[in-house]
Amino acid sequence: MCGIVGIYLKTKKYEKSLGKMLSGMLNNMESRGPDSAGFAIYKDESEKIYKFSLCINDLDFNDFRKKILKKIKKAKFSQISDHVILKTPEKPKRVIEVINSNFPKISIVGYGRSIEIFKQVGNPKDVVKKFKLDSFSGSHGIGHTRMATESAITTDGSHPYSTGEDECLVHNGSLSNHNNLRRELTKKGVVFKSENDTEVAAGYISNNLFNNKSLKDTLTSGLKDLDGFYTFITGTRKGFAVVRDEIACKPAVIAETKNYVAIASEFQAMAHLPNVNAAKIFEPEPGIVYSWGK
Repeated sequence: MCGIVGIYLKTKKYEKSLGKMLSGMLNNMESRGPDSAGFAIYKDESEKIYKFSLCINDLDFNDFRKKILKKIKKAKFSQISDHVILKTPEKPKRVIEVINSNFPKISIVGYGRSIEIFKQVGNPKDVVKKFKLDSFSGSHGIGHTRMATESAITTDGSHPYSTGEDECLVHNGSLSNHNNLRRELTKKGVVFKSENDTEVAAGYISNNLFNNKSLKDTLTSGLKDLDGFYTFITGTRKGFAVVRDEIACKPAVIAETKNYVAIASEFQAMAHLPNVNAAKIFEPEPGIVYSWGK
């Protein structure tokens, strides 16, 4: 059992409040996942800049900054706890090669022009507070609280998972064919950093998007390619979607107003949202992809 949440802003009215809204959603899903938590925030800043979300673990930030500036000249940094957002006009391929070759203890948890990802082991309320989620602004966000069942309780084992530019996935459920699918995707060049089945689903999605398939079509194809019981919330730079498997034993509820659409495992996660009592509230149908944006 895990808790998943997401919110997509249809207008700009609540952009400055996005982090506060998502904080409440994650805090209210503590009971579904006490082992770890994480979130992804989407916020466009510049077409010329890429953002890399890094977990530096126990490395000294100032030492890391000094060393990497010798490799990547044009870079800016912001630090929150053991995570660093590195911003640079350098292309992702080179930055990823530099980090992997020179800083093996650092985990790249996501990258893109819009996305920032933060995740850590611990009680969700502590993780939310540690990363100051309530101070974030943006256009959409996704979060997860984890109750570990099939892989280690580590940062790499925490959600969201990102295996492509500006892409991420959170998941409640389990996949039965993830080992076979992992081998197939590895042959196609997808790189995995954990044994978690959700990362395999994220790799499946990013591989399809890389091959010019739409997010909605990818998730529709996943209904036959991904065996198991699950509810997914996935995000891209401009889009946001949810899907439940065709048996739909994993809960989900959607609340939609003219200003936002919110998704969670349970309604209690959304009870604090503005005007939620006037929202259209419904359960997503089994085997149907619901998407917003592009």
